[in-house]
Amino acid sequence: MPDLPTPKDAAEAALFSECWDAVLSYADLCTSGSTAANQLAREAFALGIQEARADDGGTARGAGRRSSRLPRIPLLLTAVRNTAAAWESEGQGHKLDPDLRLWLNSDKAWRYVGPPLSRPIALRGLRDMGESDATLLWLAEVEALPLRTVVRRQGLDPDASVEELNAVRGLFRDRCHRNHLDTPMSAECRSYVRLLDAVTRSPGADTPDDLSRHLATCVECAEAAACLRLHGGGLPAALAGGVIGWGGLAYLERRRRAAEVRLGAGHPDGPDPQGQAERAAAHKARLRRHGLLAAAVLVSGLALAASLMPFGGDSGTEAQTIPTDTTPVAGPGSTVPASGSPVTSAHPVSASPAPSGSDTPGTGAHGDEKPDPEPQGTSSATAGTATGGGETPKAGVCEVRYELVNQWPDGFQASVTFTSPTALDSWRVAWSFADGQHVDQMWDASVGQRGDRVTATAADYNRSVAAGSTVTFGFLASWQDTNAAPSDFTLNGQECTGS
Repeated sequence: MPDLPTPKDAAEAALFSECWDAVLSYADLCTSGSTAANQLAREAFALGIQEARADDGGTARGAGRRSSRLPRIPLLLTAVRNTAAAWESEGQGHKLDPDLRLWLNSDKAWRYVGPPLSRPIALRGLRDMGESDATLLWLAEVEALPLRTVVRRQGLDPDASVEELNAVRGLFRDRCHRNHLDTPMSAECRSYVRLLDAVTRSPGADTPDDLSRHLATCVECAEAAACLRLHGGGLPAALAGGVIGWGGLAYLERRRRAAEVRLGAGHPDGPDPQGQAERAAAHKARLRRHGLLAAAVLVSGLALAASLMPFGGDSGTEAQTIPTDTTPVAGPGSTVPASGSPVTSAHPVSASPAPSGSDTPGTGAHGDEKPDPEPQGTSSATAGTATGGGETPKAGVCEVRYELVNQWPDGFQASVTFTSPTALDSWRVAWSFADGQHVDQMWDASVGQRGDRVTATAADYNRSVAAGSTVTFGFLASWQDTNAAPSDFTLNGQECTGS
């Protein structure tokens, strides 16, 4: 395993810390356990940094020649994806997330490394920007760093930060539009190019029905629409999905929650290499006491759902199909049901005892427990040391609340909140779906699914639960035809009731 390169000075050490945090976060999504995540992150980080330094040296000797490459963090994230692909081809695929393995062996993965004109519009557009502009856009939109901080790093006036970001967004849109025109496309796609450009320029423009139907079936045009439409909050998803590929939406959500925690801890300038762990632990304890992080996760989820709102303002437009690998490369091109209104109804559940053995975590994407590299606990009370020693609540006493936060064609976001009457030093919550729903991503817990039975297992940072306190976790899932609320909730194998 290659050793990590050594930072040369304090400024580079800070950049090192920030890049490593991003790489480890994505590597954790790509693997089936924490050991594999660290190995993948180290290999990808070392190779990516060496590539970046070699390119920097060539650029310096090139008499002002600008290197056409991604900014450092997305460059390293693509190194993670490429290293994972190498693992798959070298017989180490068992270390990777099963869904990632399927993606790596599909045509979807080929698009990211195939002929340049066939690659996603966002990837090509970001590459075609100046490196400083592309860096500003990525850090502000995807990494969710404070805008004034990002602008100050670029040597620009912090008081003009909004103007700088808007200018960079406009530049990205221009590059994406040019790349869309250069893309080999069918006559039908070519006929919509000018209309798509016009509709995406104005926040108030309605999307004609024929264009809406076309975007629902054409991945390339939907990707272009997401990049061209700067209003509506879908740009971060378009960037993450178009540049990273698999897991882009899950990575984006992780970075936003990490930024919220970092800002809450009073460090707007990003990771601090000295004392970071102590501050993170202290801040996580404060969040648990006041229940603030659970709210932060919910706000992040609602912001994510907003990126899936209808493409125009027209509630009558037809819905676009969401990619089955849950990577929203089309960003805001994805729509909610025809009403255009997010679904916010809650479903209290009254559960019965689970079938024997049904609480055993499955072999899904993250069936084995592994620590999240970012602090994301959601316990509403200080967990402390559990006095119950893993004692499970009595039957019929545990309370569970299931909430459907948002829903769109083929996908939905939901949260589960449970209250334990006794102290726990670990927990697992299980339930059954009735309509074939499948959980694709989960935060604040590890997910396993066998058939219709889903098991959510505590993360390392929220496994201890004080008596009477509540814990919330959330997930993204797919559905077809109907999406009824789940039933048969259990906590550590004991039945739960609705709140």
